[in-house]
Amino acid sequence: MVEQRQRPPRGRTPSLGSASGAMAVATMASRISGLFAKVLLVWVLGLGMINDSYTVANTLPTVVNELLLGGVLTSVAVPLLVGARQNSAEEGESYAQWMITMGVVLLVAATTLAVLGAPLLTELYLGSHTRANSELTTAFAYLLLPGIVFYGLSALLMAILNVRQVFGPPAWAPVMNNLVIIATVSLYAVTPGEISADPVRMGQAKLLILGLGTMLGIAAQSAVMVLSLRRTGFRFRWRWGWDRRLAEFGSLAGWVVLYTVVSQIGMIVTIRVAGQGTSGSVATFHYAWLLSQVPYGVLGVSLLQALMPRISRSIAEGDTEGFVRDVGLGSRLSAILLMPVSAFMLTAGSGIGVAFFSLGQGSVGAADRLGVTLGVAAAGIVPFSITMLQLRAFYAMKDARTPMLINVIMVVFRTVVCYTLLMWLDPRDLVIGVALAMSLSFLVGAAVGQWWLHIRLGRIQTRRTLVGVGWSLLASVVGCGFAYLVWHWLGGSMHGLGDVATAWVGLGVRGTLVLGLGFGLMLLLPIPEMTIVRQRLRGLLNRV
Repeated sequence: MVEQRQRPPRGRTPSLGSASGAMAVATMASRISGLFAKVLLVWVLGLGMINDSYTVANTLPTVVNELLLGGVLTSVAVPLLVGARQNSAEEGESYAQWMITMGVVLLVAATTLAVLGAPLLTELYLGSHTRANSELTTAFAYLLLPGIVFYGLSALLMAILNVRQVFGPPAWAPVMNNLVIIATVSLYAVTPGEISADPVRMGQAKLLILGLGTMLGIAAQSAVMVLSLRRTGFRFRWRWGWDRRLAEFGSLAGWVVLYTVVSQIGMIVTIRVAGQGTSGSVATFHYAWLLSQVPYGVLGVSLLQALMPRISRSIAEGDTEGFVRDVGLGSRLSAILLMPVSAFMLTAGSGIGVAFFSLGQGSVGAADRLGVTLGVAAAGIVPFSITMLQLRAFYAMKDARTPMLINVIMVVFRTVVCYTLLMWLDPRDLVIGVALAMSLSFLVGAAVGQWWLHIRLGRIQTRRTLVGVGWSLLASVVGCGFAYLVWHWLGGSMHGLGDVATAWVGLGVRGTLVLGLGFGLMLLLPIPEMTIVRQRLRGLLNRV
């Protein structure tokens, strides 16, 4: 008698709303603590050469990790893990164990090579025309590159937890990282002395505190992931040798590695062009880009992580209609949730910069430039979110080639725009131009991705998606216009308050009007996705 494998109990699959909602709360805490950590860094380091060097070095571990087991590769892992778990619980667990074994070996080897090649990585990313300090960047890199192991492990464990319908703990894990960074920067601030840039001394206390503390932060995040996975009943053991799914995983991963190589070429171009601006431009772009990702991280990533197992399951079950429905819904919800926030950051970017980053070692001028850069970067939030969803849709179809080709188009477009602006713009404005190139490239990527999905699947609700995006854009524009008129009327009476106080008042006025009117108008407009919100509001009003 043939023994039948026992399929894992499906249990209750969390709804999209509850899953993404739970993650949104955790991610909100993560982003707020992360924002405070970044503000503290600018207060303590300023936006000059030291922050430029630290920023580039802190980017290197994420770069190497993305080439191996970063967020994109784990997107490939999710469909494969879902398929294995649907066959049987035992197969799902053994496949996850094999992936972790493979990942750890790969990450340790890559970390060793990266540390040995730290000077070459620094030269590659900075070039010869940068205003950052190459020697100081290399010193930071030696301390930060061991974090590659923890970045990769966190990404892989998050994928395994998401497949097991565990969304909350992975979303809370970055809070631990942020708390360690906050403690590190606080210790750095009270430690006597300064970081020496000429000559650079590896044994300096402040250099060691900032470098090792940053690396320990991501290690703490990984530890939270490990504990969360153990609580699900998962028990790890090393699994060596050939896995029959290795060929499938390898063919997908090969295209993903090419995708990431292309992305890093684009990032090298971005850093090199920004580095030819005024001192602090690399750090300015870095902070502006990270801050522009806060709303996407709170709302977009939460939605994406909740959708990814669903669309992977639809493909595994041959449910093309459900797959198209979820992808279209994700695109429309991305626009509805993010468009008003994007509009607010675009119109109030300068105020955000001055309010948060002009204290301590920061200056009003540098903070204002950071804020304007933030606003331009935030203009690309919605197309970026839609592009990321489209790429995950292709990965769910076990097609990693198409995302790589779309990425080539985006990077080529971005590179042309960056170097064109390098010839035209004043060095002070160059960082703003780089942010503009990034935003426009995501708009191109979203358009190309939608067209490519249409070729693959036929009708994919493009018209319905464009209508939803159009309604959310209209509501946001009305909110921005009204906020502009009100602030133009009030602004003249605020000059006596000072730059920082005026910025905070402006944020309150613009935030209330842009976000309030934006989301309020969407409740009144014929947007089907807002129906459930309207129903819940009516229920609350009826109880009053």
